[in-house]
Amino acid sequence: MIPYGRQHIDEADIQAVVDTLRSDWLTQGPAIERFERAVAQRCGVADAVFVCNATAALHIACLAAGLGPGDRLWTSANTFVASANCALYCGADVDFVDIDPGTLNMSLPALREKLERAQRQGALPKVVVPVAFAGQSCDLRGMRALADEYGFTLIEDASHAIGARYAGEPVGSNAFADMTVFSFHPVKIITTGEGGMVLVRDAATAEHLRRLRSHGITRDPAAMQGPSEGGWYYQQIELGFNYRATDLQAALGLSQLAKLEGFVERRRQLAERYSCLLAEAGIGLPQPQALAESAWHLYVVQVPAPRRRAIFDALRAAGIGVNVHYHPVHLQPWYRRLGFAEGDFPQAEACYQRSISLPLYADLTDAAQDQVVAALLGALEHAA
Repeated sequence: MIPYGRQHIDEADIQAVVDTLRSDWLTQGPAIERFERAVAQRCGVADAVFVCNATAALHIACLAAGLGPGDRLWTSANTFVASANCALYCGADVDFVDIDPGTLNMSLPALREKLERAQRQGALPKVVVPVAFAGQSCDLRGMRALADEYGFTLIEDASHAIGARYAGEPVGSNAFADMTVFSFHPVKIITTGEGGMVLVRDAATAEHLRRLRSHGITRDPAAMQGPSEGGWYYQQIELGFNYRATDLQAALGLSQLAKLEGFVERRRQLAERYSCLLAEAGIGLPQPQALAESAWHLYVVQVPAPRRRAIFDALRAAGIGVNVHYHPVHLQPWYRRLGFAEGDFPQAEACYQRSISLPLYADLTDAAQDQVVAALLGALEHAA
């Protein structure tokens, strides 16, 4: 089976973890801070906070933005459920914005129209979470202008997009977003096994996020209520969580980060090669936007909707581990119970009916890619 995604682990990665196992720290140690500092410097941002996974990162980013009961979060209808669930964890309400059928990202015109309508209804969002689907940022410049006009916090879910660029800046620089979230799951660009990160513009927000990831506890006397009772003393000053990651994960992340440019470059080469091989096959391909340079987490093709299931099954039977990204969140049973229904976000629903994600990862060989394309073309012909 050729999987749709997989990690690349080399001897340097293994040695980094072994060295940490032999050190004095397995968790809450110096590797965490080194990894955070390295990613922040790589992205040109003030600070970064490493947590156990990107879902946790989204959750505490929303809490740091002040999201709570009575508030609203909007995100893309084409994303993984975590981009929406983070609002529910905060007690807030969720709504969605339809996508651009070309980029498969949140549509700026749809967002603007929805904001205009929400303002008339007195129902503006407190947080908007655009998703860098497949590794390509949304129209963040336009969204920043809307955030300033309507007063919401802009949190980019860039789980797919470490190593990408937008408007000439690294994704994560927060040139337009207020916060950015990365994922380090094994199928992502780099991995820490599991892991996520929030990148922020200022030290105060970073300190708040670090407190939220560790039970809401502080050891800083200046933040305590009343005087410290001694060097052992701490206070829980808000409700936090155990979202800490380990030094083992951070050591792996540091080693992986050194290979980031190479991973992204190989993914771009493979994506370009896919596009060339498929150019004359009549297959729909998402169109890149001019300002964005994708990290190519996914390579999505769009096939005729009535034949998608047959094509998918034929590829799996041929040993090609294709996948589908994503079942629209609003059509998941949980969200249907909240009142969402078919037809609410037609572009995302149409995308889902046509999409197949082809294998794409740094270790994919040209020969394996040729096998994928041959199987796809054969499945298309057979399903005609």
